[in-house]
Amino acid sequence: MPSLLALDSSTDMMALALVTPGQTRVFEAAGGAQASARMLPEVKALLAGAGLDLADLDAVAFGQGPGAFTGLRTACAVAQGLAFGLGKPVLAIDSLMLVAEDARAQGAGDDIWVAMDARIGEIYAARYRWVDEAWTVVEPPALYRPEALAAHWGVPAAAAGSALAEYAEPLGPLPRAWPRARSRAAALGALALAAWQRGEARDAAEALPVYVRDKVALTTAERERRL
Repeated sequence: MPSLLALDSSTDMMALALVTPGQTRVFEAAGGAQASARMLPEVKALLAGAGLDLADLDAVAFGQGPGAFTGLRTACAVAQGLAFGLGKPVLAIDSLMLVAEDARAQGAGDDIWVAMDARIGEIYAARYRWVDEAWTVVEPPALYRPEALAAHWGVPAAAAGSALAEYAEPLGPLPRAWPRARSRAAALGALALAAWQRGEARDAAEALPVYVRDKVALTTAERERRL
């Protein structure tokens, strides 16, 4: 079994996981602007707790998005820097699939829509299905207005993610919903190990974020039109 370090700061929660042959150690804390300052010290603490050095790692995984622009760049840059320095590969993890994995651990089943708050009145959403002990992407990550997503997905078999609470009214009643994560870090570790076992390690130069959109804020005129 490999030793893998996994990093994700695509939301306002920073999640770290250290997967080793005997155990998966996890850490979660407030992310956002704090992630860039806290990530490396907490990585060192995780490794020290496991009695490992950076050189003992086989690969570094990172949440590639979609998600918060600054957070994606933080995880990507740290993963790439560590991997380059160690001469090790990286593993790119779909940050919305991470939410599906966490929901599955909570009993959400094997067909899950993920809907994450993308700010400025929009949602990152994707649909995943658990087949033969692995996730498949039914509908890839895309950006939706809440009303458009509600029309598109109808009544999903299961839904998870922060947008379910933020946009509860336009999304409508959802009989099976998991708006809160149990452990993003544990889900991240599980996906990193699965990616390694599928042979998805890649060169550190390929550690690139997936943004889905290139607009991060509304102009003053756009904000006024929404009032």
